[in-house]
Amino acid sequence: MSSMQYVLAIDQGTSGTKALIFDAEGTVRAKGFAPVRCTYPQAGFVEQDPHALYGSVLTAAAQCLAAFDGDVAALAGLAISNQRETAVLWDAAGEPLAPAVSWQCQRSLGICEQLRRDGMAARIAERTGLLIDPYFSASKLIWLRGNDAHVARAMEAGEARFGTVDSWLLFKLTRGASYLTDYTNASRTMLFNLHTLNWDRELIDEFGLAALRLPDVKPSAADFGSTDLDGLLPKPIPIVAMIGDSHAAAVGEGCLSPGLAKATMGTGSSIMMNVGPRPQAPVDGLVSTLCFGARGRVDYALEGIVISAGSTPGWLKDKLRLFDDFAAAEQAFSEVDNGGVYFIPAFSGIGCPHWKYPGGAQIVGLDFSTSWQHVVRAAYESIVYQIKDVITVMERAAQLPLVELFLDGGLVQRPFLMQFLADTLDRPVSTLELTEISAAGAAALGLLQLGLTSELGGNRAQRKVLRRVVPGSGREQAAKHHAQWLRWIARLE
Repeated sequence: MSSMQYVLAIDQGTSGTKALIFDAEGTVRAKGFAPVRCTYPQAGFVEQDPHALYGSVLTAAAQCLAAFDGDVAALAGLAISNQRETAVLWDAAGEPLAPAVSWQCQRSLGICEQLRRDGMAARIAERTGLLIDPYFSASKLIWLRGNDAHVARAMEAGEARFGTVDSWLLFKLTRGASYLTDYTNASRTMLFNLHTLNWDRELIDEFGLAALRLPDVKPSAADFGSTDLDGLLPKPIPIVAMIGDSHAAAVGEGCLSPGLAKATMGTGSSIMMNVGPRPQAPVDGLVSTLCFGARGRVDYALEGIVISAGSTPGWLKDKLRLFDDFAAAEQAFSEVDNGGVYFIPAFSGIGCPHWKYPGGAQIVGLDFSTSWQHVVRAAYESIVYQIKDVITVMERAAQLPLVELFLDGGLVQRPFLMQFLADTLDRPVSTLELTEISAAGAAALGLLQLGLTSELGGNRAQRKVLRRVVPGSGREQAAKHHAQWLRWIARLE
């Protein structure tokens, strides 16, 4: 194994594209970044320009290659991680038929309500592992077919190609030679059968999408074709991995065996736990999904979504102006308990597993002794309680105890939050030194496919733990506070 071979990882996200070059040990050797933007043509609509998404990949890659001090000829392959669920439609020439409909877009709410009224929820959940929600790709496609005449004509003529962002980028990178996706991205479309690992033609027919072209599906580590990045490289290199970004983060965090989980802690939080080689039924507001597929191995996962995580203390800072600095606020409240105050962050409802929409956020348990510190602490505690609630139903659904939770995202910089989470879960929580977790996961799959590593997650540099926090003396108090949180949640409509 030569340490002088490299993988270029592309991480195409909602707000921008990162390009990173990793060596065979998983060390980052160069980086590039290009922003992308969303447009909001009307309330609830979120779109992106497919050409801009692809252009950002070339821009970020060019920056990364310019910053690379190694031999570009030693690039052995390219790996892609990408924002999930966003729907792109294009023709044989690679021209978009419509703007990309973002995963954030809510335009298909009415279609989702109709699918539920038609009694399809149980069958969709059993086959695809997903809830009926505008978040997933299928309802976006049904909306486009019914509301965009250009798209409808192309679909009827059999000329419309659908793909999530990975498939679109691959088609462009290979100049139309490869029209493929991977298990993880396919599993987020509401069109893919978790049990057969292929498109579910019965559901597709019922959705009225039978004439839509769909990419062939491969494991996350596979041969996806080759690219010279529109001439940025002196010769084509193989594309050796594609994977959705949250799944890539699970691989990058090392969630490679049952009971290991990751939580991406940002504005919201995505919690994903590896549950092994068989899909679990989606219950309690969880979704069942593919974790990754590589070398004949397929691992499944359960995923739960917390809608409001970092957005809650952010709202107290920016809108109520209770404090100016997050670190200073944490210092101010860490010496006291919550004073009986609980923050119910239902700005857009409470997510998994409660799924309640009480008409707005609430601060409860206030009395004349309540200080701003109690309120801010309650906001941070609400993040932990929500993650605890997701993990609880995951453990029950999978009949599998959480072994350890790996964390990434901006909130891992808050020491109080890390300790309170470990105490409340009564499990260790860890963060890695490397922050580009999704790109690292894609690169790990690429290195495996290229034979530059013998096992997934075997890269020492990539798995270096920055901080590991174990449960401490606050476990008993944390359990009491969490029990009170559940009592407040039970009162919601």
